[in-house]
Amino acid sequence: MRNGEYEYYEESMGWSAFMAGALIGAGIALLFAPQTGSELRGMLRNYASRAKDEAVERGRAAWDQAVERGKEYYEKGQEVVQEAGRSAREFAQSGKETMREAANTGREASKPRG
Repeated sequence: MRNGEYEYYEESMGWSAFMAGALIGAGIALLFAPQTGSELRGMLRNYASRAKDEAVERGRAAWDQAVERGKEYYEKGQEVVQEAGRSAREFAQSGKETMREAANTGREASKPRG
């Protein structure tokens, strides 16, 4: 894995661990909570709202990172294409020069000596 991919993997694993821990914690809290039903529902709504906000924020961050990577890959691709174009032009020029030299050599060889 490349460095950026590894960081994304670690972040993804961290998010999964966070969510698993949060769900387990919420379940334990429900079992041992001394609140009334309405208090408990309010607490769950608040928890769900915070979890949603966190998920939205992480989604935005992942989107921004993906867009940034896309831009980087696009720019690198342009550089590669430009370099390939330069190499092709140089190769074509070299081929023309080789053909000229061969033609000149052929002309010299076909001249009558005398």
